Amino acid sequence: MAGHSKWANTKHRKAAVDAKRGKIFTTLGREITMAAKIGGGDADANPRLRTAIIKARAANMPMDNIKRATQKGTGEIPGVSYEEITYEGYGPGGVAIFMEVTTDNRNRTVSEIRHALSKAGGNMGENGCVAWMFHNKGIISVPAEGVDEDELMDTVLTAGAEDMQQMDDSFEITTEPADFDAVLAAIEEAGITPTDSEVRMIPENEVSLDGKDAEKMIKLMDLLEDHDDIKSVSANFDIADEIIERVLG
Repeated sequence: MAGHSKWANTKHRKAAVDAKRGKIFTTLGREITMAAKIGGGDADANPRLRTAIIKARAANMPMDNIKRATQKGTGEIPGVSYEEITYEGYGPGGVAIFMEVTTDNRNRTVSEIRHALSKAGGNMGENGCVAWMFHNKGIISVPAEGVDEDELMDTVLTAGAEDMQQMDDSFEITTEPADFDAVLAAIEEAGITPTDSEVRMIPENEVSLDGKDAEKMIKLMDLLEDHDDIKSVSANFDIADEIIERVLG
């Protein structure tokens, strides 16, 4: 998990500087719409919607945007019809890539993803070709500043978390998907606001990259994560922090 965690932390810092709100709000809006469509518009009764709204608020998404996205999902106001798809493929050095997509045009999306992978020296794969290399985990990031580590550890483990470790200036809490909502609720009840929280695919093993392959992989991840239709990207690479920082600038 180390490589992907380092990447996630670096991306969070970069996002705070770049403030790519267009992409952030688009992704969050689609997730809110899909959550409301599948589980209804009551956040108290819909854990997925509640989590999506928490993330939207943390990103300073306007409440009007959140309300409209929810209403599009429930059908109260007209909206685009989205579908959720997963795509799998390979990047430089044989890195396995698993992508979760929300799109209104799968032909356009798959064409653009295939082109991005090809440019980086990778390729699309069949469904199932890399999924077995990953497992689903809930990941919650909490800023370390002003937080008592022992108290937080006690809070999350009591709520059902598997593990907690410090990653640079934050704590990363890992849960089983079934325990994610309870752990997130416990953190919030303790008066702590997570910087990120999601259930995502985590690699079982990692491929170490350096040199040109590392640079290509970083640029590919950056490109995929900036794609409006891609909700999340998981990849089993391990790249040194200094290379990630240098390439992303």
